[in-house]
Amino acid sequence: MSMKNGTSSSDFILLGLLVNSKATVIVFAVIFAVFVVAVIANLVMIVLIWVDSRLHTPMYFLLSQLSIMDTLFICTTVPKLLIDMFSIEKTISFVACGIQIFLYLTMIGSEFFLLGLMAYDRYVAVCNPLRYPVLMNRRVCLLLAAGAWFGGSLDGFLLTPITMSFPYCGSHSVNHFFCEIPAVLRLACADTSLYETLMYICCVLMLLIPISIISTSYSLILLTVHRMRSAEGRKKAFTTCSSHLTVVSIFYGAAFYTHVLPQSFHTPEQDKVVSAFYTIITPMLNPLIYSLRNKDVMGAFKKLFAQCSSAQKVSTSDA
Repeated sequence: MSMKNGTSSSDFILLGLLVNSKATVIVFAVIFAVFVVAVIANLVMIVLIWVDSRLHTPMYFLLSQLSIMDTLFICTTVPKLLIDMFSIEKTISFVACGIQIFLYLTMIGSEFFLLGLMAYDRYVAVCNPLRYPVLMNRRVCLLLAAGAWFGGSLDGFLLTPITMSFPYCGSHSVNHFFCEIPAVLRLACADTSLYETLMYICCVLMLLIPISIISTSYSLILLTVHRMRSAEGRKKAFTTCSSHLTVVSIFYGAAFYTHVLPQSFHTPEQDKVVSAFYTIITPMLNPLIYSLRNKDVMGAFKKLFAQCSSAQKVSTSDA
């Protein structure tokens, strides 16, 4: 394996989000700010759910899993993107590219399944409130979360080795800001059409399973809400479900474009913009949507903030 300027011949070159852009500094500042907000917001959400006993419910347990996924998801792609914006050699090793593909597939797959399971949780809460503690007990919640993580990792374990097994003997310049499979496969020297067809079917199935759960759950929720006589009950049901529906619409909308629309409808620049949306923007929006529109989360945040402020005052006075 030949070496040139300290770079292995098997390394890939990531062309980045913008090519020859004069607005690099502004774009860097915006993405860095979004990254910091996303990581802090998700970590705060995890801490609040762990610390506040009022948030020790199935819905918030699943929400904590979503925050963990979002944190890992954005950390898989953004740090490398930010470094490459001011780096001369925008290279990524063959192994690192494979790891990035695996983590990306695992996180996005896990989030697909988790959002579907969260819809089931809302269905049980609205349609079977009296049986909710039994149907969504601790053991069931752990099994649901484990199932989501397993489903996502299975996708990563299946697709990553196959993708990295193709020969890449031509250009190693990936027209993307991270190692996304379609962008990497464009550089393969072998025929990838069969694999791309199978991968397309796999992605469609991975979307159809959670979408079917979401559609069924919310159809039954709407029927239950329609039968409610209490206006307060209807309002509470809509409030409970609105945050989840917002997150689902944003995430699955971008995923539908990326994984369901045939490649003939794609261009590299469009792919990068859509990928940036759900790998950078969505992880920031999810905790903000759930916190700003949720009284319990805001109450827990104010309580924790008050405790930290009082503890700081006590330590200052003692000093």
